[in-house]
Amino acid sequence: MSGFDRLSVKPGLPPMEARLVESLPTDPGWQYEPKWDGFRCLIFKAEDEIALQSKSGKPLARYFPEIVAAVGVLKADTIVLDGELIIPIRDHLSFDALQMRLHPAESRIRRLSRETPAQLMLFDCLVGEAGESLLDRPLRDRRRALEQLFAREAAPGFRLSPYTDDPDLARQWLDQAGGALDGVVAKQREGAYETGERAMLKVKQMRTADCVVGGFRYAAKSREVGSLLLGLYNDAGKLDHVGFTSSIPAEARPALTKRLEALSEPPGFTGNAPGGPSRWSTDRSGDWQPLRPELVAEVRYDHVTGNRFRHGTKFLRWRPDKAPEQCRMDQLEHEARPAQLATSLEGAS
Repeated sequence: MSGFDRLSVKPGLPPMEARLVESLPTDPGWQYEPKWDGFRCLIFKAEDEIALQSKSGKPLARYFPEIVAAVGVLKADTIVLDGELIIPIRDHLSFDALQMRLHPAESRIRRLSRETPAQLMLFDCLVGEAGESLLDRPLRDRRRALEQLFAREAAPGFRLSPYTDDPDLARQWLDQAGGALDGVVAKQREGAYETGERAMLKVKQMRTADCVVGGFRYAAKSREVGSLLLGLYNDAGKLDHVGFTSSIPAEARPALTKRLEALSEPPGFTGNAPGGPSRWSTDRSGDWQPLRPELVAEVRYDHVTGNRFRHGTKFLRWRPDKAPEQCRMDQLEHEARPAQLATSLEGAS
């Protein structure tokens, strides 16, 4: 019989999720927390058995042995917690470093766990001291249980996510913390832990960057532009491909296609170019048209990973007033380390 069979909350539990909204709720009864850019992780401990579970239900323990070890030394025999795996590197959080852990070679995982150790940012407690389920208890009770556990254990590798009940302060976090903060999550203080439901609300911290259009791709079923390929100049003066935008209004595509075709000229990108290994790679990843680096577009983005936009960006406007060579990598904002974020949040209070 597995020790997990004795848990009141067992592995396989779908975590409560958040729904994206435009603005934070301001009516009474909400609690606000920073939104962390990492891997969502449920932690299960039943005596000597430990499981780390991703948002999709997949096991994570083999990829983060340092977290398993940290959970193992906790005094509590029974633990079920909710949090976010993060890896601070230098002055920001590195999503790339998290992704590098998802590797089949145990030797590489062990090496990375020493070189770039992960931390666990905790924000919910699903099982109480006596092993009872807290899923139906209000968030205020679960938070109190989490704070008591955190104060009692004080284990390295764990952090307690801050929160506020003040909507004005939460809005200040979004307005004044800048790129240090990925966003804010709102949770109902009297709400239960609704497994698998989007019962929380999230507002993402959106940022903008002025990028050089170094190339474009035609749409799949027409000879009109489908997406613009975006670049920024690196420290060596080379234009690196950093992402794309496809949010081009349909009525603007015919004229824009002609404009782009008139600028068609290799090489387009003089540094990292499209077509190599990329999270955006498809069968058409090599099918792009290079452009002279003359057009500058302002785009809105959410996450940066390895000096690239992790997702597609939203086109905002053309910037004819901006010289292409002014579009440099230093525009990109990474989410800050927790200690730096705390300073930013205190400065916004």
